Amino acid sequence: KFGTDGWRDIIADGFTLKNISRATQAYADYLLKENTPTQQASVVVGYDTRFNGRIFAQRVAEVLISNNIVVYLSNEYLPTPALSFAVKHYAASGGIMITASHNPPPYNGFKLKGAYGGTATQDIYEAVSQLTNNTALDAVEHSPEHFQNIQSFDIKKAYFEQLSKLIDIDLLKKIDLKLCHEAMGGAATGWLKAFIEHYELGIECTELHPKADPMFYGVNPEPIDLNLDVAKTYLNDNDCDLLVATDGDGDRLGAVLPDGRFFNSHQIFAVLIDLMYKKGFRGKIVKTFTVSRIIERLAKQRDIDVIETPVGFKYIVDAMLEDTVLVGGEESGGIGVTGHIPERDGIANSLLLVEALAVSQMPLGELFESFEAETGWKHSYDRLDLHLQGNELKDAVMASLVQPPKMIANRKLESSETLDGVKLNLSGNAWLMFRPSGTEPVLRIYCEAASMPEVQELLDWADAYVQTL
Repeated sequence: KFGTDGWRDIIADGFTLKNISRATQAYADYLLKENTPTQQASVVVGYDTRFNGRIFAQRVAEVLISNNIVVYLSNEYLPTPALSFAVKHYAASGGIMITASHNPPPYNGFKLKGAYGGTATQDIYEAVSQLTNNTALDAVEHSPEHFQNIQSFDIKKAYFEQLSKLIDIDLLKKIDLKLCHEAMGGAATGWLKAFIEHYELGIECTELHPKADPMFYGVNPEPIDLNLDVAKTYLNDNDCDLLVATDGDGDRLGAVLPDGRFFNSHQIFAVLIDLMYKKGFRGKIVKTFTVSRIIERLAKQRDIDVIETPVGFKYIVDAMLEDTVLVGGEESGGIGVTGHIPERDGIANSLLLVEALAVSQMPLGELFESFEAETGWKHSYDRLDLHLQGNELKDAVMASLVQPPKMIANRKLESSETLDGVKLNLSGNAWLMFRPSGTEPVLRIYCEAASMPEVQELLDWADAYVQTL
């Protein structure tokens, strides 16, 4: 089953060599149909730090080459944004990234990339999903004997050159800043520090976990507040101006301020809008349905049009391919900016956060507070993930919200929206949203209000509401 960004399943259960062969064959069929007979299709293949990533990637390559498709296979683990850039760099027809992104260690996954160097669009995923369902489990050929025809690649140098055009290298050479990178054992391990050292920036970069780890050092590799206790302890004991945290495949970003406060994806989104605008870039803002309303208000202050999409970066990519987009982002920490590939990039955005510090000459916390003052919107936000036994309760909750309660935790329901899940807009500049996961028996509940106690009150109400059904 394909979710918001590809197919994910538990290794050795649903995620097997046979199933990955089926998905790859479906993608090969799609590419062979899309390419003209005189144009040989080509695919770039990469993998992250999860168990047997290289073995799964090699099987993908073998299936592709059996279909007379040119294959470039990464010679080591690499971040998803580097894989996406490689697709464009090699002018390939598309890409396959073996990763389960932020999912727990037992999972692996299968992400697709478009020829433009970014997340596959909804149209591509729908077509490949249908073809996968029509591909028999034992009908796929793979050719280990042709493996010598697969071309290995190392994209790091070219990717670094691309990043150097995006950020202000000269400015970052002049600063004096202590940065910590928490890659969580994922695919971005070593990459940010290597870039900083390669260009001799004025940044002292410490890696909290300098070695890749398929178990992600005991946490789910998602850079959210819940998973960054070790990072906060490090900041308590060490002098550091900023800690950036990337997820399992390096496309998402979270941050921790020197005082130990989590700096979330909405706040990062706002900082990047401000920075890219100051750098002279222009374009629309694209936000997914779960992103803070401060983004809309900040855009209005700068006379920037805003597009809202369902959850999933593929919808942001649709907008990026159709129009000029200044910044596009989602609640989960995936943000893309103009002047780069149409893709989330935790490494690029880490460097842009540092550049924002240098440009604003104020701590990120103070910079965001200036946005709150400018827009008149106080931002506090949290998300509750309810792990359920099966999908029955999840479906019952969503069915009940067709006619939601008129009062929610002593707040009046002002309106509801159903672009993706159900968002309940409440009195007092607050909202509560219910959205079922597309890949797991999980119900996600999102909330924004003026203070964390108010957010917690609303999430407690939502949790209790679910338990009554």
